[in-house]
Amino acid sequence: MSDKLTEIMAWKRREIAPLLRTVAESELSQLDARLPRPPSFAAALRRTDGRLAVIAEIKRRSPSAGDIKAGASSLDQARRYQAAGADALSVLTDEKFFGGTLDDLRGVTTHFRTTAPAIPCLRKDFMVHPIQVLQAREAGASAILIIVRALTDEEITVLAAAATAAGLDALFEIHTEPEIGRAVRHGAKIIGVNNRDLAIFKTDLALSERLIPQFPRDIIAISESGISSRIDAARARAAGAQAVLVGEALMRSPDPAALVAEFRSA
Repeated sequence: MSDKLTEIMAWKRREIAPLLRTVAESELSQLDARLPRPPSFAAALRRTDGRLAVIAEIKRRSPSAGDIKAGASSLDQARRYQAAGADALSVLTDEKFFGGTLDDLRGVTTHFRTTAPAIPCLRKDFMVHPIQVLQAREAGASAILIIVRALTDEEITVLAAAATAAGLDALFEIHTEPEIGRAVRHGAKIIGVNNRDLAIFKTDLALSERLIPQFPRDIIAISESGISSRIDAARARAAGAQAVLVGEALMRSPDPAALVAEFRSA
């Protein structure tokens, strides 16, 4: 694990420590049955026209880029992405490093319950415990993130089972070849290649080009980070990606709809 990721994960474990309690799969199943069903994240990425799906990210800042769009309204940004025709949203809920909150996710999913089209939302955070899965389901998420390199096999097993019990999809994020095998062994149906190396903050699309062709054929493949143009999206698509996850470029763009259309045309 990189030094920065180690720092973030250590902080996340301290941050959620006061919230920790036993969260049984039965509690998550009951919660899922009680709450409105969120739109399917996985289904949104399987576009019927065969074009690249776009996961638009709400991200105010990051450790690598610093401030991207400080003070941005998550709801206003979600509306812009909705108008742009994004297939899914990724909502950062980590406050210390990315400037997001659970209220951002809650506000966005509440908006989508009252307007069309309803767009599935990924809770983008550093997940370590089922209590965070419960929070995600309560906030209206459709999926959670599981960062393979940041977790033990036992933690991945618990998080994946919690997501299933809560009726959520799980995006398994990987960065190396061995992590593909780990994700598959844990039953991953959606795998994203993070093209950014958090150890040195270098982004290289060649990583998606190398790793995605090694995925099992039934996996939904996502290329994450470093996508800012049609050429980038075309490279990801040629590698076998069914979707791209784009944050910084869309947050900075004065015309997200044009950029989403550019990615789709790849």
